[in-house]
Amino acid sequence: MEIIPAIDLRGGRCVRLVQGDYSRETVFGDDPVAMARRWERQGATRLHVVDLDGAREGEPRHLDVVSAIARAVVIPIQLGGGIRGPEAARRAVDAGVDRVIVGTAALEPETARKIVDAVGESVVGAIDARDGRVAVRGWLDTTDIAALDLARRLTAIGMRWIVFTDIASDGMLEGPNLSALREIVEGVDASVIASGGITTVDDIRAVKEAGTAGAIIGSALYTGRITLEEALEAAC
Repeated sequence: MEIIPAIDLRGGRCVRLVQGDYSRETVFGDDPVAMARRWERQGATRLHVVDLDGAREGEPRHLDVVSAIARAVVIPIQLGGGIRGPEAARRAVDAGVDRVIVGTAALEPETARKIVDAVGESVVGAIDARDGRVAVRGWLDTTDIAALDLARRLTAIGMRWIVFTDIASDGMLEGPNLSALREIVEGVDASVIASGGITTVDDIRAVKEAGTAGAIIGSALYTGRITLEEALEAAC
């Protein structure tokens, strides 16, 4: 299982939000490039970058920063936040991104298909769930769509990777929602990456046993609750 450190961008800085709440922000650094190099130096094999301003505003706002990160590190980057059409997806790939993560646009079947047509297997479906229902627009709105239903729709149009985030767990440092995660893993023919609440070595082992292909870790790394070295060892 791959361990993927998260770098969340807002206003050009590295931040973390609690449960996706923009008013509950902690700044962890003013230099995203230096942060990317730090995680690469410590053994990361991939980075998960989120453009929080892009997610809120509907189009990427940090492609210059993302491009600088891509030039500074050798490991691949996956980017989410504001990628809501094929042109935005192409611009992200041109900026050096290996995978583009589509969340809000994933709810629009025709748009999602166009993005898949534009960048192929580089597309990752993001399913951000609150109480089992999909949330969109930077988690500001919750829909009536069940997370599993959306996961099945995305795999049906060719997406082979799903990032599943349980919003209630995200940033809380209280462990992942394993039952919700297992439902997605067992319900779709895709590689699932877990996100939200992963805090301890035991959490990493649990999401690995649930059958995930990867685990995104943010707050736990930034607060020192777990080191990247410990996380990588637990995932082996």
